[in-house]
Amino acid sequence: MAARTDVNSRAKPFLNVTPLIDVLLVLLIIFMVVAPLKQFRFAAKLPSQRDQNVPPLPPDVRTLVVIIGMDHSLKLNSLAEMGTVEDTGKLSAKLFEVFQLRAQNHTYSDEMLNRADVPNDLRIEKTVFIKAPRSLNYGDVVKVIDGIKLAGATPIGLQLDDLN
Repeated sequence: MAARTDVNSRAKPFLNVTPLIDVLLVLLIIFMVVAPLKQFRFAAKLPSQRDQNVPPLPPDVRTLVVIIGMDHSLKLNSLAEMGTVEDTGKLSAKLFEVFQLRAQNHTYSDEMLNRADVPNDLRIEKTVFIKAPRSLNYGDVVKVIDGIKLAGATPIGLQLDDLN
């Protein structure tokens, strides 16, 4: 006898989606529980106003402050003519020179002073602060930050207008 193959007698594929739905519901519940715990804000810590009765501290000789003028000119501490926002090459060269001099003189940052296990290049004080007027465009400040990073400065801090 010949076996007869009928179209209706073949096995039909069946996809059981119940386990898939169960997994999706578990994932949905997990995300609903975790979502309120997610940090949704960036907290910036700004210094409080200085007490007028306390005399100001003398500036540290290792502090490097780049001042951006309203005319886009750059100053490094008391040194004027460090270029402009559009051309930070002179500022980068001067900062690189300062960092090289600090490496020769072993001018270490306070937290790395006693760390002999860290290479000397990482122990050198390379902190730079940027002081710019609030009315200056953010993009102009970023150009200066890029020039300072090119010299090897790390970390770079932004200083408020009212602080001197």
